[in-house]
Amino acid sequence: MNRWPELVIFDCDGVLVDSETIALGCARKAFGELGVSLSDERTRDLFLGVSQPAMRATALTTLGVDLPEGFESGLTQRTVAAFERELKGVEGLREALSGLGAPVCVASSSPPERIRASLRIVGYADLFSARVYSATEVEHGKPAPDLFLHAARRLGAQPAGCLVIEDSAPGVVAARRAGMTAFGFTGGAHAHGRKYRERLAAAGAVAIFDDMRELPALIATTREPKLGQDS
Repeated sequence: MNRWPELVIFDCDGVLVDSETIALGCARKAFGELGVSLSDERTRDLFLGVSQPAMRATALTTLGVDLPEGFESGLTQRTVAAFERELKGVEGLREALSGLGAPVCVASSSPPERIRASLRIVGYADLFSARVYSATEVEHGKPAPDLFLHAARRLGAQPAGCLVIEDSAPGVVAARRAGMTAFGFTGGAHAHGRKYRERLAAAGAVAIFDDMRELPALIATTREPKLGQDS
């Protein structure tokens, strides 16, 4: 194998931008308007890191709620408006990228307009240019491997040569199923506590860190990625 990693794939929400607390709050309020009361923890357990089609499926199968037409677009608009007021970028990202020495991209469960808005608001749009991929481009979102494999194909990288930076268990599982290595990031406001770290480790993250500036050194110490491809 060439120098590892060939490609570093970043999730967006909770990894590049500290957005999950805001976004999950918007989702909780939107469900509340439909008469579905969810705690913050329940909202996180059900919807953290999943695509909008997966959210719709979970609402039906787990909550017994058939979401109305336009729910997703309305939620995106509500969330982006909240981002404009409150969103902040994850600290240390520019320093981390400057020390990687590998191509980078974004692969997110969010719709393209939300990803673009997030990166614009925090001033990170220039760091990735057009190398931004959304779950809307593939048939199945996380925890399926489709999105990460799509990003690797587009950039000419082998799955075994890819490193995925994720903050959610579904994202880590997706990386493993793609035959990629996953690091768990816990620097977001939603990701604190031992239980959260244990959840990422159980999903298959081979390293867990909470300061983005640590990433280049962490990669340097991961000499032989522990790859595992789940079915």
